[in-house]
Amino acid sequence: MKPPIELISTDFDGTIFAEFENPPVPDVLQDLLAELQGQGTKWVINTGRDLSSLMEAKARARLRVKPDYVVVVEREIYRHDDHSYSPVAEWNNACARTHEVLFARVRRDLSRLVEWVETRYDSQIYEDAWSPFCITATSNPDADAIQTFVDDYCREVPGLTWVRNDVYARFAHADYNKGTALSEIAQRLGIGRERIFAAGDHYNDLPMLRSEHARWLLAPSNAMPRVKEQVRREGGWVSERHCGHAVEEGLRAVLAAARGTP
Repeated sequence: MKPPIELISTDFDGTIFAEFENPPVPDVLQDLLAELQGQGTKWVINTGRDLSSLMEAKARARLRVKPDYVVVVEREIYRHDDHSYSPVAEWNNACARTHEVLFARVRRDLSRLVEWVETRYDSQIYEDAWSPFCITATSNPDADAIQTFVDDYCREVPGLTWVRNDVYARFAHADYNKGTALSEIAQRLGIGRERIFAAGDHYNDLPMLRSEHARWLLAPSNAMPRVKEQVRREGGWVSERHCGHAVEEGLRAVLAAARGTP
């Protein structure tokens, strides 16, 4: 018989990983994930980190369980094979081509965007491998104001969106995010949304925390207010516990409900 949860998608930082706690990922959550994987459930870490950063953080987190998939920079998918993570080439290549076309359009306006920010805020502006325009603001109020400006700009460019995590943000294509990557993995595994659990805490988790991608949605107590609001609106659960403790609690609640136990 199939387990009630066939696919689990969790953000990393702030959702399962609390760096300054000991252990950073609760043992009870790790034990539960291992138990569920033993029953056939697949687990995805769905993060804004790049692959090398995630692998380093996983080591510091002392994870005893390995995710079956990872989604990095909110859009690239990697599958666990033996001792490494291999790219899901068809998805990742299409993602790269789409972003290349989009960013060629954005580059025409970069000087205007940079000038607007530099004349108003003391923010770091730079290009990295995943976006020609990235910003690290000095405060959340500054990041909010910059987002308002950039959101207006995004409406000028079809497909363009602003992906934010706290004071850091970058451009991306709206078709490639944590939610669409999760649904791509689910499709490859033949798993319907009615057997998917998703948990996240920050702005870049919002595309994933939608009922179109997962039946069970969870936000921990430390989640951003906007994330909690969306999870409640989508019929999900906002826990009174934080980080990995909330995820463990949510998973056990789903399993108990499926067994018909209180």
